[in-house]
This record gives sequence, C-alpha cells and structure tokens, in this order.
Amino acid sequence: MRKPDPARSHQHSARMSALDVYRAIKEMILSFELYPGSRVTETELADAFGVSRTPVREALQKLEGEGYLLIRPKQGCFIRELDIDELSQYYNVRTALEVLAVESACAMMPTRDLEALAEAWNPEQLSAGSAQPDDIGQKDEDFHLAIARGSGNKVLESYLHDINNRIRIIRRLDFTDYDRTGRTYREHYAVIRHLLDRNPEKAKAEMRAHIQRSEEFAKTLTLTELARRKSFAKRSPPASEE
Repeated sequence: MRKPDPARSHQHSARMSALDVYRAIKEMILSFELYPGSRVTETELADAFGVSRTPVREALQKLEGEGYLLIRPKQGCFIRELDIDELSQYYNVRTALEVLAVESACAMMPTRDLEALAEAWNPEQLSAGSAQPDDIGQKDEDFHLAIARGSGNKVLESYLHDINNRIRIIRRLDFTDYDRTGRTYREHYAVIRHLLDRNPEKAKAEMRAHIQRSEEFAKTLTLTELARRKSFAKRSPPASEE
C-alpha cells in the first residue's frame, strides 16, 4: 500500500487535532486514496501527518464506529471492503425511507420551504455556472435530508442520515461526471414540482426512479474505480510494514 500523503490534509501538522486527522483520513477513504481492503497502522498515519499516535487512534476509533474501517489488535486497521450486495441492501432501505419521506412531506412540508428547494435546484442554475460538480455531493445529501425533515418524522430523518453515512463512499462517485450532475438537478427539481403540486404518487414515483438510477450508476462507477485504484497500487512500491 502506498504511504498516505500528508499534503492532502491541507493543515500544518503542528496544529492538527484528532478532528483534523479524522477529516483527513475520512477524505482519503472517500477519495479511494485508501482503497477498500487496504491496511494502515497508527504509526504510519502518525508519521504521515506529523502527529503523535493519540489523535490518530481517536480518529480511527471514530471512523470504525461509523463503519469506514475495522481495527484488528496487533494487525492494524483495514479499510472496509465494498460489498456490492450489502450496498444494494442499504439502497433498498434508503428507497423505502425516502419514498415514505416524500409521502409525508407532500402533506406536511410548508410551501415556502419547497419553493426554496425549487430555487436551489432549478436546472437553469447549471447553465448559469452557479453550481459546480465538485461540491454537489453534500448539496445532494442536504436535499434528501431536507425532505426527510419536511416529513415531520425525526426518526425517519435519523435513519436516513445513518444510511447516508454507509453509502457516502459510492454516492460521491455519482457526481464525478457533469452530465450526472445535470440529471440530478433535473430529477430533484421534478420531485419538488410534484411536491408543490401536492401530488404524492408522482413525487414518490420520481424519487424511487431517481434513487434507482443513482444506485446503478454509482455501483458501476465504483467497480471501475476500484479496479483502477488496485491496478495503480500494485504498480506502486509497498509502504514499510510495522
């Protein structure tokens, strides 16, 4: 495995806290710099970031709790493998939650909140250059959580947030292509228009189709990206073992 690049942290190492280290390692996982199944150690990461092992240990424990990696005593940390079947199961649960959220939001969500979402996701914004594919991932999550909040069901929102944490690594890949970003804008906007019309059946159908298209595209891209990363890793010199 290649040694992590400390420059990716964009922080001065002397000022890096456990939170800084956590964010840096999480970004490396999400960007596949640390690809699924790879091994890292506290010492290796501490050396890369120029910090002690304590903030690294805290960061890794937090990431383990969120499902990004597994800590094996005396062996190191292993970035969690991507299980396509498991991801499909998460997407099935996500679809059920989001369809329920749309149905409730259709009755509960204030018109002013829906109009604000419609303005934010108007596809004309893309042609105006006001939205960039690089930061669409977080905006996409915020859209879906906004509808969940609009449903008035806090438990549903909490479960959806947890699902997002589990599938974020492949959802991010869904926005590496500008055409996909444009489609997301159009599909989100269609959902909002149906909600504004207070038409739950059309809103649910649009949301269900949107998530299914996103799942299929992300899974295909994920497998391609994994193959590319693993091929690159095999050509790179291995890092020193602990």
